[in-house]
Amino acid sequence: MTYPQIDIANFQGTTAVMHTNHGDMTIKLFDELAPKTVKNFVELSKQGYYDGIIFHRIIKDFMIQGGDPTGSGMGGSSIYGDKFEDEFSLNAFNIRGALSMANAGPNTNGSQFFIVQNENLPYPKEALVEGGWPEEIAELYTKGGTPHLDGRHTVFGQLVDADSFKVLDKIANVKTGVQDKPVDDVVITSIEIIEK
Repeated sequence: MTYPQIDIANFQGTTAVMHTNHGDMTIKLFDELAPKTVKNFVELSKQGYYDGIIFHRIIKDFMIQGGDPTGSGMGGSSIYGDKFEDEFSLNAFNIRGALSMANAGPNTNGSQFFIVQNENLPYPKEALVEGGWPEEIAELYTKGGTPHLDGRHTVFGQLVDADSFKVLDKIANVKTGVQDKPVDDVVITSIEIIEK
């Protein structure tokens, strides 16, 4: 396995279908690249932990963030009882549509996650290649992403299809208020796990 995000449609991994009040997003999870992170997300999903939780922070042209049962951005816990360590991979990146763990610094993962929505990379592909990103990944970044988060947030999944991106963009365009919180709740109704 090299870079699953290059051909995500054919990548064999656990699938998560995130049902929201704005539509469904289908995500392939990177079981082998981030096993502890994927296990945490899958188990929490199966327990119904995320059911009814809102996306509490939405920043258009950046990302949508959820997974906190308090809806404040300050809560949430992992299946491991406490915060758990980052799982950075040289094969997974914060391109547009990436599912990544939110954190409060190194090794502080709990239940919160975000999906990268940015469509407009502010610099050319060549700058990424010069910075050490693989050519194929720099090419993917031309469609958007947040490369400055690579090596800071664990990437553990990727949206798989056009319909999922439509829902992502629809959510990203909702009206927000104080602290980037949506004026009207954007709710995860449930997350369905389909084992590979």
